[in-house]
Amino acid sequence: MNGALGIARNLWLAEGLPIEFLKHLKFHGNPDTAINSSFKIGALAQASIGVTGLASAYLHYLRTGIRQDVSVDARHASLEFHSHSYYTLDGKSSPEVWDPIAGVYPTKDQSFVRIHTNFPHHRKGVLDILSLPDTPSVTKAQVSSALAQWNAEEFESVAISRGMCVSAYRTFEEWDKHPHAQTLVGKPPVSVVRIGDAPKRVFSGNNTNPLSGVRVLDLSRVLAGPVAGRALAAHGTDTLLITSPKLPALPGLDVDTSRGKRTTQLDLTQSNDRDTLKHLVSEADVFLQAYRPGGLAAKGFSAEELNKMKPGIISANLCAWGWEGVWKDRRGFDSLVQTGTGFNHAEAQAYHEYSHPSESIPHPLPPRPFPYQVLDYAGGYLLAFGIITALCKSITEGGSWEVRVSLAGVAQYLRSLGRIAPEIAFGEGKALPPKLTPEMHPEVRAFATKRRVNTPQVVTVEVEEDGDTRNGSCKRREMVALRHPAVLSVTPCVEGEAPFNLDAHKPEWL
Repeated sequence: MNGALGIARNLWLAEGLPIEFLKHLKFHGNPDTAINSSFKIGALAQASIGVTGLASAYLHYLRTGIRQDVSVDARHASLEFHSHSYYTLDGKSSPEVWDPIAGVYPTKDQSFVRIHTNFPHHRKGVLDILSLPDTPSVTKAQVSSALAQWNAEEFESVAISRGMCVSAYRTFEEWDKHPHAQTLVGKPPVSVVRIGDAPKRVFSGNNTNPLSGVRVLDLSRVLAGPVAGRALAAHGTDTLLITSPKLPALPGLDVDTSRGKRTTQLDLTQSNDRDTLKHLVSEADVFLQAYRPGGLAAKGFSAEELNKMKPGIISANLCAWGWEGVWKDRRGFDSLVQTGTGFNHAEAQAYHEYSHPSESIPHPLPPRPFPYQVLDYAGGYLLAFGIITALCKSITEGGSWEVRVSLAGVAQYLRSLGRIAPEIAFGEGKALPPKLTPEMHPEVRAFATKRRVNTPQVVTVEVEEDGDTRNGSCKRREMVALRHPAVLSVTPCVEGEAPFNLDAHKPEWL
C-alpha cells in the first residue's frame, strides 16, 4: 500500500474523511520512475497533491452536492515539486536561488556539513564563525579550507547556538540515536486537531470553486508555507500573503510561490500594523504561518489568541523540526533536514550500489541530495490538505481547528514508505529536465500555461522640445509557469496572476 494511491488512502482515512470519496481520485503514470530517487518521493508528490485536490472536491461536494473526479499525472507532480526552476518571466529563465557559498563541505573528521546561506544574515553568521569576511569575493575554496579545520557536529553545534542554518551529515543509524529523533516517533505527517468551539460553518454566495469565499492570511516565506498558500489559491481562496518590510526577500522564489495570491507587507514590531493584522484576522477563515514555534505567538498571534479573535478560524502552522524536543527552536530548511536526518547518506549509498555495483562503499561517502525539495513541497501540500480537511470538519462538526506540519515529520513519513530498488530508481527513473536552455524544455512546456504578472505599469514618457510630455505605451509582463497538477473535472483550478512585488496590494480583503 505504499504506492501513490496507497499513500493517498492512508492520509485520507487518517483524517476520518469518507472512504467512498476515494473512488474519485485518479492517478496516471508510474511515480517510481517519474523521478530518479531510491525513495518514494514521486509517489509522495503525486499523493500529497492528490489528497489536497480530493479534499477540495469533497469541500465542494459539501457546499453543492456535486461530485467530481480528481486526476494527477506522476511526472507533472514531480515537475511541480521543482516549479521554481520552471518558469519564465518575459521569456527569461528563473534566476539562481542559491547563494554562491551555500552547499556541502568536507570536515576534519572525514564527514561533511551543509551550510544554508541564502539569506544575508545567515551567510554573515556562518562566515563570522569561520573568521572570513562577508564580501562577494569570498570563494567556496576559502570556505572549504576553513571548514576543514572543524569536526562536523562541532561546527553544527556552534552554528545552531548562534541561530545559523547548518546541518552535520548523518546516517540513518546516527540520526536514530539523536535525542531529537525520538520526539518524532509515532507523529503523523499532518495533524488536524480541534482547539475550540464554534457554530458549523455555513458558506453562502459564489460556489464557482471549492474554496470560493475562503479568506486566507499567509504569513510564510521561502517554500513550504508559500506552496501551501499557492495550492489554496488554486482552489479559489482569496489568499493575502503578508511579509515584513524588514526581512530579506527571495525574488526568484517569491514570484513563483506567490502565483494566485495578493501581497502586502506589515511590520509586526509596530502596534498599528499588529492592529491591522488583528482586523484582518477578525474577518479571516485561515491563518497560515511558517515561522519557528512561538515566533508569532510572542506578538499575540498564537492559535489560542487567534481563536479568541475569530472563533471558527483554522490556525495552520509549519516549522522545520517539530514542536517538541531539543531542536524545536532550531532554524531549518529542506536541504538541512535531508542532510541531518540521514537521507543524503542513504541516497548516496543506493546510487553507489547502482553505479559501482562491484565496489565497496567509500569512506567518506559524499552526500547525494534529492532531485528536488520534496520535504518543502510535500510539507506545503500536506499543510494545504490539513487546512481543507479542517474546513470540511468545520462544516460537518463546527469548531476551531489547528493544523500542524513539520519538515522533519514529513521526512520521517517519507522514510516509512520504503525504498525503490537502485536499478529501477536510477536506471529507469527520469532526471529532471533542464531550465531554459535556450528555450523551455518541451516536457515542461506541455504542463505550462501563460499568466499575467501583477506589477506597476511601466510607462514610457517622451519629452517634447517645448518641455511638455506625452505618455507612451505601458509594459505588461508575462509569466509562463507550470499549471496546477491536480485536474478537477468540474471545478478547474484557478491559474491566477503572479504579483511581481511583495507589497503589490493594500492590507485588506476583497
